Amino acid sequence: MSAGSAGRLVLLRHSKSARPGVADHERPLGPRGLRDAPAAGRWLRDAGCLPTLVICSTARRARETWALAAGQLGAEVPARFDERVYAAEPEELLEVVSEVSDEVKTLLLVGHNPGLEELAVSLARKAVAAAEAEPIERLSRKFPTSAIAVLSCPASWQELAPGSARLTDFAVPRGAAR
Repeated sequence: MSAGSAGRLVLLRHSKSARPGVADHERPLGPRGLRDAPAAGRWLRDAGCLPTLVICSTARRARETWALAAGQLGAEVPARFDERVYAAEPEELLEVVSEVSDEVKTLLLVGHNPGLEELAVSLARKAVAAAEAEPIERLSRKFPTSAIAVLSCPASWQELAPGSARLTDFAVPRGAAR
């Protein structure tokens, strides 16, 4: 992605985790998360949001979410696991993104709240059309597990800053209960 060309930043919050009495970083996905993570992958595939690169939190629930979502894409996608994404503030997530090569056109971050929600709202806060205001409002009310925000980023990853992106999609894919 070069200056002036649009890239896409896709933010995926990990799916619903279980609370089995282990350290937060090691919490696995729960039954609902095991259903919803593949649904998130199908949504990414069907929406044409195949990432060029994935940067995923090292937390177990995020890694499991990515593994199950990736299985639905129908293509191999390079993934990096970065401990900085775990419990990151929006500024820290922007730092991680700024290190990405401009050759990456669609970047997927798999992480946690409140960092992902705050990053999405911050980047898209200058909505220019009424059609964009409603999804931003929904996103800022709640960014639930398995939620996906897609942002169009007109500058290079290094120049991405608050107010510089447009929210083009916000979805909360859910898998069917068995």
